[in-house]
Amino acid sequence: MKVRCLLQSGLIMLALVLQPAAAQIVYKSTLPDGRVVYGDKPDPAAVKVESSTPDTSKQGIGGSTPREAGALREVENARTGREGADERVRAAQQSLQRAEDARAAGKEPLPGERIGTAGGGSRLNESYEARQRQLDAAVEKARRDLEEASAGK
Repeated sequence: MKVRCLLQSGLIMLALVLQPAAAQIVYKSTLPDGRVVYGDKPDPAAVKVESSTPDTSKQGIGGSTPREAGALREVENARTGREGADERVRAAQQSLQRAEDARAAGKEPLPGERIGTAGGGSRLNESYEARQRQLDAAVEKARRDLEEASAGK
């Protein structure tokens, strides 16, 4: 029952939305004292009455001038530029975060990055040091990229 009621009300709403807007006549009545009154019926005391039918097309109210269109394009281009700059900064921040996380996770030596010593202990070898330098370089590059993206905003 509820489904049927919802379906019927939905169909009624759809019919109302899709119904074309009917233009109503608007009357401009000029009264003897010079006042102008607009209404859906002419004023009986009017000296002069003009009728008009407003444009109800989907084009909006009037067109835009070339100057207005140019200003709108400039605003849109500026917005697009700001959004692009913001996106570049966000991407650089995420890249820096990933590089710092990778460096933190890479502090532990991997298998094969330790060599034994004569005293029975072990020490880190050159491959560990090279991997740490790569992780540090990745973090520094991500920081520079973030600085460049922030400066370009």
